[in-house]
Formats: sequence, structure tokens, C-alpha cells
Amino acid sequence: MDENNKSSRGRFSRRELLKSLATIPVIGAFAYGFYKKTNYDRLLNSSILDELGMNQSSSLRSEPITKGKKIRIGIIGAGGRGRDLLKGLGFVEPQWIDKTREAAENDSANKRYEEYLEQEYLNVELNGVCDVFDINAEKALAAAGNPERKGTDSKPGHQAKRYTRYQDLLNADDIDAVIIGTPDHWHGPITIEAARKGKHVYCEKPMTWTVPETYQVREEVIKNKIVFQLGHQGRQTESYIKAREAIQKNILGKVNLIEVTTNRNSPNGAWVYPIHAEANPETIDWKQFIGPAPWHEFSLERFFRWRCWWDYSTGLSGDLLTHEFDAMNQILDLGIPKYATSSGGIYHFKDGRTVPDVLQTVFEFPQRDLTMLYSATLASSKNRGKVIMGHDASMEVGNTLTIKADRDSTRYGEKIKEQVIDPSRPIFSYIPGRKNVDAVTSATEQYFAGRGLLYTYRNGRRVDTTHLHIKEWIEAIRTGGSTSCNIDRGFEEAIAAHMGTIAYKEGRRVEWDAENEKII
Repeated sequence: MDENNKSSRGRFSRRELLKSLATIPVIGAFAYGFYKKTNYDRLLNSSILDELGMNQSSSLRSEPITKGKKIRIGIIGAGGRGRDLLKGLGFVEPQWIDKTREAAENDSANKRYEEYLEQEYLNVELNGVCDVFDINAEKALAAAGNPERKGTDSKPGHQAKRYTRYQDLLNADDIDAVIIGTPDHWHGPITIEAARKGKHVYCEKPMTWTVPETYQVREEVIKNKIVFQLGHQGRQTESYIKAREAIQKNILGKVNLIEVTTNRNSPNGAWVYPIHAEANPETIDWKQFIGPAPWHEFSLERFFRWRCWWDYSTGLSGDLLTHEFDAMNQILDLGIPKYATSSGGIYHFKDGRTVPDVLQTVFEFPQRDLTMLYSATLASSKNRGKVIMGHDASMEVGNTLTIKADRDSTRYGEKIKEQVIDPSRPIFSYIPGRKNVDAVTSATEQYFAGRGLLYTYRNGRRVDTTHLHIKEWIEAIRTGGSTSCNIDRGFEEAIAAHMGTIAYKEGRRVEWDAENEKII
């Protein structure tokens, strides 16, 4: 029997079976649904996924073992995010160990302690700590003295030096590289000075607070040949890596619209952070905190909630939009948009802030026939996700990845007609942590994967993305290689964010002159 007759016979048998099932009330309906689902899964696995070339996790990165010379690190800015960065580097306070270990003992599902102990040692030494708040500095010093990841029942180990001025830390001979976890308005100046001193830099996002700093940072990083990594740890997320593979295989067809969002609905999500009980003018170096920002009298609200003011912050555009932009830039190689427009305002948090709590920004890429829409609210937690829309399929990406064919697709049109593809169901789903992927995943797996907001997977094991991002930076320092969010990607992020901010503040369409590298 030839292949055409085999195919026809298979289709005939399917029709006959469905016709027979339909004659049986209730049981027929149930059987039909079960048959349809299992047959759909089988057909996808046998004819669609193989055709797409997306069955194996071929895009996942290997894990090099960290060897070679010990890298000596200093941290500048050791507040909340700064301590997350230290944890990714391999240093936490003994008190954190006690608390997390106790939580694990009381809840077997809590794996934070176990996962931290399994985190790879990076062969680094934390020699310097600089923070303008004494309490932050003390916590970071305690973490630096705990390289063995012990609790308070152990004696402290290596002692780092406390610096009250970042300039002195950068001048230290026992510092090879620095991690910058300060407020936004210090990112540029400290990176520039560090590069001039020949110190490698891991800088939290956004890269810069002002447009002029953006050019200076790039110039100094390149001129002084330091290894630079911008803190977009989403670069390590497996679903993003897999999404990039799908784009490269042209599974979506021509993409012309992207929608990305940020929805948060809590004071913490709107940057109304708690004020430490021991914070006062005696424990905070206010003058140094202000630095290049406009002068303001001492304010605990401004110190702890600095993201709410343009004086120190880049607002939604630089703080949260940059995460979404960098993810799309990673997946689609967008580069800098040609145009940006923004709108929004302070609609909910009437607390004296100057940055908006609702923002819409539109980035246009006419050279790609593509528009990216960003929408944010800090007063609603409705999940809207991020979606890349192509002519043949759309892809929703987050901690998981789902691709659905478009009902009017050209590429998948025939298979939709043959009911091989159902446009209402995924043709491809990816759950990080699996060695392989399949067409349909269970609700339990979807739920589990969706909870890992700060983690990805390597070889089936959950790993902190910040750790992987810092590890990549450390490896690049040792080998002389590059990083995934290097100075070129950082420049693109910074310019795009500044375009969005300028468009909001000035209420106009902003343009990027690529030839002259200038915002107009």
C-alpha cells in the first residue's frame, strides 16, 4: 500500500470511529472528547513538533565548572537587591541561614535552603563592602564572613573591609571587580569610575540615570577593556532561551506586534518599602546618598522609597520596562527602537511621588515592520503576560512558553483544515526543568513552573537566575570572554528606556537617529 492510500485509510478510520461514538449518548460524548485529546497529542508529537524541530532542549546552555584564579569582589550598595546579588555570588548572613533552614524543617515543600546549599561555589572572595546605611553594611560584612554558608552556631570566617566612600573601595588593590546595587542615580558614575580603575563591573539595571551617562559608560567600558554585565538575569531563563530558538526557526512567521506588561497591586510592588527602625541621620550618610541628584533635606521616605522620585529613579521605564525590553531584545534582537511614545500618570499612589504608577509606552521598529507595546499599572494584579504575535502563530512567554497557531495562518492552514492542529490549543509548550518538551502539559506542571519567578532550571535542577548571571560574569572575567548582557546590549536597553521616559515627560514622539547615535 502506498503512503497516500495509507494516509487516506487513516483518515477514513478516524471519521468512522467518531461517527460510531457519536451514536452513543453520554458515553459517546466522553469517548469523543478523550479520543480527540489523545489523538491531537499523538498527531502533534508525530508530525508537528518534529517538523518544527523543537523536540529537544538543544538551546540550553552547558554549565562550565568555575576554576582558576580567585576573583576578589567588592560590593557598592548592599540594600535589599544588593543582598540578593550577594546571595547569587554565594554570600548570605548566618541569620539568613538559620531562618531559611528552620523554614525548610517546618515545611518539606520549602526548598530555598537546599537550593542555596546546592548553589555552585564561584571561587570568589568578598573583600570590600560600601553602603551609606550602616545597617546594610553590617549585614553585608556578616555575609562576607560566611563563605561556608553556615548559621549563627559557627564562627565568622574571612573579614571584608567596610568602606564609607565608594571611591576608596575602587582604589583598593585587593579588589578585582565590583557589583553595583545602588539606587539608579549612582549606576553611571560608579561604573565610569570603576572602568577607569580597571575594575570589572556587574551593574544592576538600568544601566544609567541620564542620557549623557549612557555614552560615557559605553566609552569607558570599551576603552578600559573591562568585563561588563548588566543585571538582567532573565538572560538566564530557559524559556527565554527556548523562545529565541522558536523565533530563529521562524515558527511564528513574520512578527509585527509584541505586547508586554507589568501589573502589581501592593505597596511593596509600588516601591512603598518599609522604613528600618534604626534608620536616622546618624546611621545614614545622606550627603553621599544624594550625590549627583538635586539636593533635598534628609528624608527617610526618599531614602528607602527612592524609586518613587525622578531625583534618583528612572521610574517605570527604567525600572520595570527594561526587564520586558531586554527579554524581547534577547529573543528577537530588536536593537534600539526608531520611535517612542508614552502616556500615563500618577493615578493611584497619591503619596508625593513624581514618577507615574500607570505607564503605556509604544516602541516602533519600522525597519522590522514591528511595534512593541508596554503597559503597566501598580494598582492591579491581573495577569496579562507577554505575547509575541506572528502571522502564523503567537507565543506567550514567561517562566513557561506556549505557542498557538493562528487560525488564519498560511503555514499551518492545511493542518488546521485537517484538524491536525487546533488553534485553541498549543502546538508547543515548554516547561523548564524537563529534559524534553511536548505538545501538551498538565495544569499541575503549569502551576509549578509559574511559581518560579526568580528561578530557572539547569539539568532538571532549580537554580537562582541571579546566581547564573553573576556566574557568567565571573567566568568571562577568568576567560576574557563576553557576557550575555554586555555593554552593547546595555547601551540598547538604556537608550530605549530613556526614549520612553523623555516621551512621557515631554508628551511627544521621540526619535532615535541611528546614524548619528542621537535621541531627537
